[in-house]
Amino acid sequence: MTADRHCVAVRVTGRVQGVGFRDWTVGEARRLGLEGWVRNQPDGSVKAVIAGSEAAIASMLNAFRHGPPGARVIDVMQEHGDDVGLSGFVIAP
Repeated sequence: MTADRHCVAVRVTGRVQGVGFRDWTVGEARRLGLEGWVRNQPDGSVKAVIAGSEAAIASMLNAFRHGPPGARVIDVMQEHGDDVGLSGFVIAP
């Protein structure tokens, strides 16, 4: 990871499944030039790993706090992520 590239793992809780959250995340992340992935978790949350510039990550984290129409975000938790092997932005299995 370069000095201008950062990576965070994010867990978003609330009403975030069944509302298009993953597709919306892919669109937002690509618009911001981020790389990574997003997937639903068995507990009803959504997990994502996002990598890119600090400014782009900050914008995505802010977007996560609102989500797409129909979502009701309760919390956005983040921790340092691992950007090994990230290329593009996809919905992970």
